[in-house]
Amino acid sequence: MSEGQGRGVTAAAWWRERLANRESGAARGLAARLRRSDALAALAEPAVQDLARSLGLGAAQAGALVRLVQVLAEIREDDRDTLARRLGGAEPLMSHLRFQRLLRAEGEEAGTAIRRAVVMADRRCNVRSLAADLLVWDHPEWGEAARRRWIFDYFAAARPGADLNSEENAA
Repeated sequence: MSEGQGRGVTAAAWWRERLANRESGAARGLAARLRRSDALAALAEPAVQDLARSLGLGAAQAGALVRLVQVLAEIREDDRDTLARRLGGAEPLMSHLRFQRLLRAEGEEAGTAIRRAVVMADRRCNVRSLAADLLVWDHPEWGEAARRRWIFDYFAAARPGADLNSEENAA
């Protein structure tokens, strides 16, 4: 498992523990505070600092951490499909042009665009995959690789080098 995937697993576990159970007042409250907060307020949440420690993130990665927790606060259900796959396909929820703008977005603009995309996708997607991609979104190499995966998922095509007989590509 790569470091990015490991971080995705860690972030998904944090989401399940802290945000997924919307029947819990604590989860609803944290999600609401994160959705409405600015960067400093999000970083000041003890639960966010717990996640930062679990992921090994410090002040230099504060922007990625804020983007991650604010997007995770929008998600209501973990799904097998990635966000890009839910947005695209034969009858896309998000237009091709808007999807291209999302792919070019960086920093706070990317966080806002991805949060809106989560809402468009019925607040459902693969949390682990999304978290892993959000953590590398602004990285020059790893972010580019994540965006390429998103393109193939959006168009529901097999990824380069993917096993064409796999269950994921049979759909």
